[in-house]
Amino acid sequence: MGAVRDPEATRARIYEAAVAEFARHGIAGARIDRIAAAAKANKQLIYAYFGNKAELFTQVLGRSMVDLAAAVPVDPDDIEGWIDRLLDYHAAHPELLRLLFWEGIEYGSAELPDETERQAHYARKVAAIEDGQDRGVITDAIPPGDLLFLLVAVANWTAVVPQMGRILTGGEAPDRERLRASIKEAARRLVAPGGTARSAP
Repeated sequence: MGAVRDPEATRARIYEAAVAEFARHGIAGARIDRIAAAAKANKQLIYAYFGNKAELFTQVLGRSMVDLAAAVPVDPDDIEGWIDRLLDYHAAHPELLRLLFWEGIEYGSAELPDETERQAHYARKVAAIEDGQDRGVITDAIPPGDLLFLLVAVANWTAVVPQMGRILTGGEAPDRERLRASIKEAARRLVAPGGTARSAP
């Protein structure tokens, strides 16, 4: 009766438990035994399926980012709508940004274990921005990678530090709606065409 009857279901439980554990404690603070207990899985199965703790974190974050990319693709033709959807996604899935920040604390500017895959992931998003620039729907005054970085920073910061949002802008529903409108206006101004074209590298 100890045999694993549904490996995919077990993997899914481990993944969900790992997301919660890493989002709460980061890479250094996470414990495989807590993940195993929450997933109702044998600890050795986690190592067999995902490797060590750092490898498990990399796979968890990678999958979370793929889920975001599928759910909220970059839309250069509707930046404000994309920002809206991004804000909604992170409100519903706050663990993704927590995972990214824990990764930043752990690795800093050092190379990531999945650096090549991460570059490919972001290259597709940058290509969407560049396409919008080529078609003239958004500014080409800022290089596409820089522009994407600025846009996600504007959209994501309020979800990362909600206490600062509450202190600086207020914590009531009308305050949150006003801040959302301000974020969208900032994004609109960032991408507005008509600025000076970016200089060649």
